Amino acid sequence: MGNDMKVNINSLVNEIHKNNVKSGWWHLNDGNGTNINLVEVIHNPQSILHERLATALIAEKLCLTHSEVSEGMEGHRKNLMDDKLPHRTMLEVELADAVIRIFDLCGALDLDLEGAIYEKLEFNKVREDHKIENRLKDGGKKY
Repeated sequence: MGNDMKVNINSLVNEIHKNNVKSGWWHLNDGNGTNINLVEVIHNPQSILHERLATALIAEKLCLTHSEVSEGMEGHRKNLMDDKLPHRTMLEVELADAVIRIFDLCGALDLDLEGAIYEKLEFNKVREDHKIENRLKDGGKKY
């Protein structure tokens, strides 16, 4: 993909994450009036409990991404339209949800998703196991 074709992925990552922070997805109220910033806990854990919480938060976000993909698979399997955006297939909407969750997590972790995607695309162009002749071999990547 040439530079003129690049999409500014990191801008969208930042916008999605900012919106999710604003919507409260990265805050936890302890019930005593203390609002805990979960992004801060991930980046600057103050105790072993915070370190464990940070690990669990990242795992939770990854599992939620997986659940969106699974919902998309079910929608595709059953040939369903989405219930919230009925003009779109459930597959399309659930994949969008998965991307939104991935972008949000990348924003929280300050990951350069855009750079990683473009580097990975270039790397995949020269991978031996991505060449058609190697994929077709016995034991090759069929899918």
